[in-house]
Parts: sequence; C-alpha cells; structure tokens
Amino acid sequence: MPEESIEHIDFEELNKKAISKPLVQHMYTADPSAHVFDGKIYIYPSHDIDAGIPFNDNGDHFAMEDYHVISMDSVNSEAKDNGVALHVRDVPWADRQMWAPDAAHKDGKYYLFFPARNKKGLFQIGVAISDSPTGPFKAEPKAIEGSYSIDPAVFEDEDGSYYMYFGGIWGGQLQKYRNNIYDEANELPLSNQEALLPIVAKMTDDLLGFAEEPKGIEIIDENGDLLLEGDNDKRFFEASWLHKYNGKYYFSYSTGDTHFICYAIGDNPYGPFTYTGKILEPVVGWTSHHSICEVAGKWYLFYHDSSLSKGITHLRSVKLAEITHNSDGTITTLKPYLD
Repeated sequence: MPEESIEHIDFEELNKKAISKPLVQHMYTADPSAHVFDGKIYIYPSHDIDAGIPFNDNGDHFAMEDYHVISMDSVNSEAKDNGVALHVRDVPWADRQMWAPDAAHKDGKYYLFFPARNKKGLFQIGVAISDSPTGPFKAEPKAIEGSYSIDPAVFEDEDGSYYMYFGGIWGGQLQKYRNNIYDEANELPLSNQEALLPIVAKMTDDLLGFAEEPKGIEIIDENGDLLLEGDNDKRFFEASWLHKYNGKYYFSYSTGDTHFICYAIGDNPYGPFTYTGKILEPVVGWTSHHSICEVAGKWYLFYHDSSLSKGITHLRSVKLAEITHNSDGTITTLKPYLD
C-alpha cells in the first residue's frame, strides 16, 4: 500500500481490524524469516530504524544496522527479543544497510545469511555462524563468492541439500545483472518483455558458498509462458521464500510496487514454478515481505506492516497469521485487515 494512500487512515480503527498484532512493540522489525529449531520458533527479521534519510526508489531510507533474533515457545506465547545478534560494524566486508536476512541449522551450528552493501556500494550476501539460534553470530571475513543483490532465503530439502534463493529489483540491484554479471547500463525490461527472474544456487556442504553457478528461476503462467515485466501484480520483485507441502515446492515472493505476496508451484527446487495466486493482500506500508513456516502441524505466514508506526514505510512490525493449504494445493488468500 503506497504511502500516499495512508493519510486518511484511522489507525486506531485499522488496528482493531488487523488479523494479527505486532509480535514486539519496543522496536521496529520487518522481513521476518521464521524457523522451528528444536521445537521452538525463531524469527530472523530486519531491525528498522529511522535514520532521517528521505524516501527514494533505491531504498536508502532503509538504513538498518544490525539484527535481533526473536524467539517464541509457541505461536501464542510472548515474543522475546534476544538482543543484538550481529552488527554491521562486525562484518569486515560490509559498509551499510543490513537488509532482510534468513537462517539455517546444520550439524549443531546456526547460520545467519544477510545482504549488505559492500565498500563499493554493491549488495552482496554474507554468512555468520553461531552455536546458538539467537547468536551472537560471527561473520565470515568475506561475502559469499558470486553472491549479489538481496533477500537471501535458504531452504533445506528432505535429502539434506540446501538452496539459497535471492534477488530484488530497484534498490536490490537485480536489474543491473545479466547472467550473474553486473553492468551499470542494464535496466529493467520493458513492460512487454519477460520479467527478471529470481535467482537460486545450491549451497556447499559447509553452507559458506555456492556449489554451482547461480541460475534464474522461471515463473510461468498457466500456458507455460514466462511472466512479463508488465505483469507487475504477478511478477517477481523481491522477498523469495520456498516451502514444501505435499511433495510440491511453493515459491513465494513480493510483487513490490503492487504490494502482493504471491506464490507459484513447482516439482523441484529449481522450478519452473507455475504462478498460482496471492497469499496476502497489500498491507499498510510500501513493502511486503514474508516467510512461511510449519509450527505444530499448522502453517503460518510471518509478515510485516507499518500500522504501529502509523504508516511510516521504513518503520515496520512483524506479525503472524495462520494460512490454509486447500485440497487442490492452492493457498487461501489472506486479507490483513477485516472489512
């Protein structure tokens, strides 16, 4: 929901109609990546701050500096802020803008994956390691070789393989890359051209790098055709996520400038994924970013909105709501606010 449409909103009334409440209210959090480790919920969000930077399409006003991990014993329990898990000053290669992270667990170690701008102003993706799911995390000295853009999401498949999904246009710089190569002259495709694809790469066994060249993820329509840039209520913008349900792979993402969380279904981690529908209608605030996690046999959408900050786009709050997979494999679309 664009900022210009919020000036007439009664936020007290809106919050009464919201299907969920902010999990924490002492700070602003966004982009929640949720996981269950050893029976407990851990949420890895961005930590929003107000740096006084004017809004622009490059996202400079999203000036986050650190990460906090939120933990919950159950979806109904109080959410705990476990303090600073990683700060940009402790990442040797990073300069600024600690955007949407994710985490994974393997062999007793916990891995935090995060994007940040390097010293040259280009986004890359780094990894930090801890013995605890709440950190603190120690960053590797260099970014993941071959990584670029933003919004890493790491999926563990049933065979023990891990895959990283990433990419985001506009401020996320994905439009500057073709075949994993940066060129400042590159721009978005025209509206009648094929939309840019999100990226996937299988991870190495130590989860510190890519085991292969990153490749595009095809999102196709019911006719098998790639979505076009002009299909901006369906095409990928940012916020990749993958979950598996009944043997199918669900790739979900944000459409960015049209503010939907959408999903597409495929038969393997690489796709192609067939566009299927919307998971979440627009929230208050420009951005929409999510994760999907199974908790105690039920499925939940973790997402954010800007209702607590009364519509300030870069001051967001993490929420959760149950979602339903229907018998035909579709997901029932959620409205974040009741009529």
